[in-house]
Amino acid sequence: MKLSVTSWSFPELTLDEVGGLANLLGIEGLDVGYFYRSALDRARLLAAPEAYADEVRKRLPLPVANLYHLFGNSVVDRNLADPANRAKNTADFTAVLKFCVGIGSPTVFILPGVINGAQSRAQGLTETVESLKPLLDLAANTGVTVCVEPHVHSYLESPAITAELCERAPGVKLALDYAHFAVSGYRQDEIDVLARWAGHVHLRQARPGALQTKLDQGTLNFPALFATLRDAGYDGWLAAEVVHQGYFDTLHDDVLTETVKLRDLFRAWSAP
Repeated sequence: MKLSVTSWSFPELTLDEVGGLANLLGIEGLDVGYFYRSALDRARLLAAPEAYADEVRKRLPLPVANLYHLFGNSVVDRNLADPANRAKNTADFTAVLKFCVGIGSPTVFILPGVINGAQSRAQGLTETVESLKPLLDLAANTGVTVCVEPHVHSYLESPAITAELCERAPGVKLALDYAHFAVSGYRQDEIDVLARWAGHVHLRQARPGALQTKLDQGTLNFPALFATLRDAGYDGWLAAEVVHQGYFDTLHDDVLTETVKLRDLFRAWSAP
């Protein structure tokens, strides 16, 4: 396993600055997306994915560990649980995969969708499974792994329904962030069952009622988490995703300090 950092962790830094900072900190990779000053140009990515990938790759001092792709302009817009979005999302995903191949990103993560209208969770899950099928087919021969991130405010908020999604959509993996379950009160051992489907992992401390907190004020046992992933055969990227956002009031932590603490904790755990 290797450590990366999410570019959206530092909202006032450009992509080049985040890459330089990560390199200075000895972090080995960078997760990229469409947010804040480090945002990729989604329009360019969709219009000329290979040329844009080549341009971005040459600028960055580190490999890209993951692309966070959002189909619309919010978690609701063009979400996977709404069948009306299926054709447009599938068309865009061809370019997304070309970008990932060009920039060398082994994974792309997308969101599962939300409750649309009078949908039940079961109906949202069924629609997402159908939406994932053409995306997984497109990715099958590219070497890029498609990951879905369960998150609060989606319909995919429990380990049980998340496992059901993975079982019903063969080939899909998870962008697994324990914090999105811990905030709702799930114990770490209840979340551990999802490690078998991990395709990318986000790291931040959390506790019931707090999606993000300081490393010494949360309930997640990171050495145990690392061991669970290792024992499940995971050997991919661990992305430090300490953020400064209005979402769930994650505005009160020193992002740089908490990122360094996670780095040091992982280094201590993985030292020979």
